[in-house]
Amino acid sequence: MINKVDHIIVAVKDLSEAEESFSILFGSRPVWRGEHPELGTVNSIFNFDNIYFELLASNGEGLGAQFIEQTIKNDGEGLAGIVLGTNNLESLRENILSNGYELGTISRGHAEDTENGSTRGWQNLFLPEELTRGLFSFLIQHDQGSLPLNENISDSSIGKLDHVVINTNDPEGLIEVYRDTFGIRLALDQTVEKWGGRMLFFRLNKTTIEVIAKEDDQKPRDSLWGMAWEVKNIEKTHKRLSEAGVILTDIKDGRKPNTLVTTVKSHTLNIPTLLIEHLSF
Repeated sequence: MINKVDHIIVAVKDLSEAEESFSILFGSRPVWRGEHPELGTVNSIFNFDNIYFELLASNGEGLGAQFIEQTIKNDGEGLAGIVLGTNNLESLRENILSNGYELGTISRGHAEDTENGSTRGWQNLFLPEELTRGLFSFLIQHDQGSLPLNENISDSSIGKLDHVVINTNDPEGLIEVYRDTFGIRLALDQTVEKWGGRMLFFRLNKTTIEVIAKEDDQKPRDSLWGMAWEVKNIEKTHKRLSEAGVILTDIKDGRKPNTLVTTVKSHTLNIPTLLIEHLSF
């Protein structure tokens, strides 16, 4: 079944400008720069302990370019999609078919790093509207090559994704997709009265998909909202970012016990972004 949030896609207008902003935020440089000529896109990838973060820009003609341009036209730059990973895409496809969904065929993808010529390959499975529910998403299995690891990471750098936030107006339908069809563990389901909504926490590969649910009578729809990144030392990270001109809130106790947090107010392409340190005693 699905065993990880593989990567997050961010739609950008200017790849170089976005890369510089996120290099400052993350405290690391991209590990991959490539292009997809058949899709009309170029990308820049940051790699972390449990996920990779892909900046994607239009650079020609193709389905990818159309997707990026339409996303930016409708919603502006920012979060554009979530990609879920598996070690056996064919088996996962058969399982989804057995749940009554119609699927296309598995396709292949290939990329070359434009700076050093290294290559990667993977299999993709794009999903129907009944499963994506308005949120661009697909399934992937990597089977050729791999991304380089980050080097020279310091205590002030960002090391991993803590959680990604999805908004939904149909929590039961989302549970049917993520838990019952995809097999992702639903770790917590609670109603938070002071926020007037329900929260779902799905866990996989040391990452949480945090779902904020507010039901209505509209068509079931999910959308990416924000991200929280784990840091080793939030004081050092806050100092590094402040000195680099990044706007942040003061450090404070997090909602979760034994955590410290700060909210990033710039260099994020308007993506709501939280930094969190899990304290150990």
